Amino acid sequence: MPLNIPKTLPAVEVLRNENIFVMDSERASKQEIRPLKIVIINLMPMKITTETDLIRLLSNSPLQIEIDFLHMKSHTSKNTPIEHLLAFYKSFEEISKSNYDGMIITGAPVEQLDFEQVSYWQELSELLDWARTHVTSTFFICWAAQAGLHYYYGVPKYQLSKKMFGVFEHKIFDAQNPIFRGFDDTFYAPHSRHTEIRRADILQIPELTLLAESEQAGVHMVMARNGREIFITGHSEYSPLTLHNEYVRDKEKGLPIDIPQNYYLDNNPSNPPQIRWRSHANLLFLNWLNYFVYQETPYDLANIH
Repeated sequence: MPLNIPKTLPAVEVLRNENIFVMDSERASKQEIRPLKIVIINLMPMKITTETDLIRLLSNSPLQIEIDFLHMKSHTSKNTPIEHLLAFYKSFEEISKSNYDGMIITGAPVEQLDFEQVSYWQELSELLDWARTHVTSTFFICWAAQAGLHYYYGVPKYQLSKKMFGVFEHKIFDAQNPIFRGFDDTFYAPHSRHTEIRRADILQIPELTLLAESEQAGVHMVMARNGREIFITGHSEYSPLTLHNEYVRDKEKGLPIDIPQNYYLDNNPSNPPQIRWRSHANLLFLNWLNYFVYQETPYDLANIH
């Protein structure tokens, strides 16, 4: 929880420079507590699994959070019971007049299609336009990161010769950015994708900041609009067995799939996975909620613009 100390105390500026969350008494006197409102756009086919992964990370916070789940009305999910969608999900049409403190858009198994070929691209485009004025900060994951970078900034995606699949080490370019509060100098994150975005395209767009990259997996984290948009090409939210389940699924389907890199003990699928990303995944979501949602969002959601 924040420290409530006088605004003029010298420690305030020092601690802020160290990315310590300090709320001075002047600001605290004007702030009333209310739950953060987060909307999750779940584009993954196994929606219940993805819900669980994300709630696990979001719940590891002292902040009170209200979550709405949203699905694309223009797409029929084949892997989630319609009863589940009717009970727990809303459509964009139902939330379009609402404002949210934060939004998460998941990956989707459509990355080998051109963006405009995706059946719900028009609906997603309308949602991305809406988010600019109705959401304080949006967190894009994997294909959603590629889609958001393409839609907002014209960043292309490129087909890989084979699937980027495994757990990879990443280096940080701006250790003072609050998103990295508590991170080590390098960190691990899972990747599972057939396409990539490239550093050269990111660096030529002034509105984009490259925050983290992997020597093997490439661009991993990009920020825009002072953190109102955060793009993550990997899957920090993955549970320990998600890569294993994807590997077994693709093997059973006869698809070309390599053993996920840096995942199984001794690189042997008969051995259990080595979990290297869980602590940084928790920090990533906590830091996003704290520094880019909680500290930036107005008390009156109507004031988001």
